[in-house]
Amino acid sequence: MAASAAALALVAGACGTGAGAGADDLAKLNVVTTVSPLTSIVAGVAGDLAEVRGLIPEGADSHTFEPPPSAARALARADVVFVNGLKLEDPTKDLAKGNLRKGAEVVELGGRTITPQQYLYDFSFPRAEGKPNPHLWTNPPYARQYARVVRDVLARRDPAHAGGYIANYEAFGATVDELDRAMAAASATVPRRQLLTYHDAYAYFAEHYGWTVIGAVQVSSFEEPTPREVAALIRQVREVGVPAIFGSEVFPSKVLAQIGTEAGVRYVDTLRDDDLPGRPGEPDHSWLGLMKFDFVTMVESLGGDATALKSVRAAPAGPDQAVYPQ
Repeated sequence: MAASAAALALVAGACGTGAGAGADDLAKLNVVTTVSPLTSIVAGVAGDLAEVRGLIPEGADSHTFEPPPSAARALARADVVFVNGLKLEDPTKDLAKGNLRKGAEVVELGGRTITPQQYLYDFSFPRAEGKPNPHLWTNPPYARQYARVVRDVLARRDPAHAGGYIANYEAFGATVDELDRAMAAASATVPRRQLLTYHDAYAYFAEHYGWTVIGAVQVSSFEEPTPREVAALIRQVREVGVPAIFGSEVFPSKVLAQIGTEAGVRYVDTLRDDDLPGRPGEPDHSWLGLMKFDFVTMVESLGGDATALKSVRAAPAGPDQAVYPQ
């Protein structure tokens, strides 16, 4: 996704990792991440200069995912663990902190991207429960800030290859900026920029592009809504007059299908929160591929023109070598 620097090995002693390694032993930074969009962003900055491994399988519910014993072993070998934070993957973060080797660190990207004053609370993440919406990566400028944090952490831990991380970040950032401009242009063509979704993963996206999230079927308890709540959503969809509502390709929702039928609107059940398109190693299996797929789907389903979005291409880069559990 981002331009990769020349393949170079890291002398373990130069960054304070690889305890017990001799001066002639070579090793790359061992980096662990959580959900696949983060893994893709980290891999774009790391290129082939570090080993990157995701822990949470694509399509799993990261809010409730309980890491298996194999995750503890991977975390115990890590030099850096990047998590989203904002209470997205607390069990995995807690396991990481309990299994870190000496000199390793856990880096929370969300907390280094926005302040508590910028947290958003909504249908699935009410303020009363103290858990802000954690899906910052659906807002491209926030994804760029994630990459900036990754760049700084990797360059600090591996100064010999700081130039490579910086170059990779710059290429990734240029792609993010192009996507951001294209989405702003596409948004301007949408008659009613209003979303009803299965899961409220688009709050920061909506704030940035001037959309409105009118509801989310998956409530804060992650259970199905009550009949009264469903009836209220049906009335709201009829009143707003949107032509489509959106579900997840990973978590089919009979409730959303019912709302679509009774409100007389199209039910589009193909959005993805953190499940990248395609298979690992394929060009669209990336944060950019995920954002393009979702943005094009939403824009076209709501009557807009997604031509600008479809033309966005990642900067030339080598293959994504990160490990994505399936």
